[in-house]
Amino acid sequence: MECEMPQINSNKDEIKKIFDQTKTIAIIGCSPKKEKDSNKVAVYLQNQGFRIIPVYPKEDIILGEKVYRSLSDIPQDIKIDMVDIFRKPAVIADIVDEAINRGNVDTIWTQLGLVNNEAAKKARDANMHVVQSHCTKVEHNFLKSQSI
Repeated sequence: MECEMPQINSNKDEIKKIFDQTKTIAIIGCSPKKEKDSNKVAVYLQNQGFRIIPVYPKEDIILGEKVYRSLSDIPQDIKIDMVDIFRKPAVIADIVDEAINRGNVDTIWTQLGLVNNEAAKKARDANMHVVQSHCTKVEHNFLKSQSI
């Protein structure tokens, strides 16, 4: 897949609303390695009071939380407010399909440089908020600094 520019994206007001309404974030590709961006973002989000649910192919516990192998493996009784994706654009469509099938996901968020407009349209059509190619840590920290 060649590089895409986001055609579907939430604006700053929508991003603020997303964070105001988010409590639980499934982090797809949450590495156990402290030097990886996914781990740094997960630590930041935990420290800001969000519940994180790591999704990773290995490990049993990351940052004190049970690790699931896929979004589909997370028990249905756990409400996922946001799916924060640290995976290649080629797999974003599959993750969006999982989120749609799950039926209780409010937001699909892809990290910096990650864009899949077809998957974003599918998520938006399923009444989910969509943020593409933005860092949750950077955006949350910016909004936090604006409310001082």
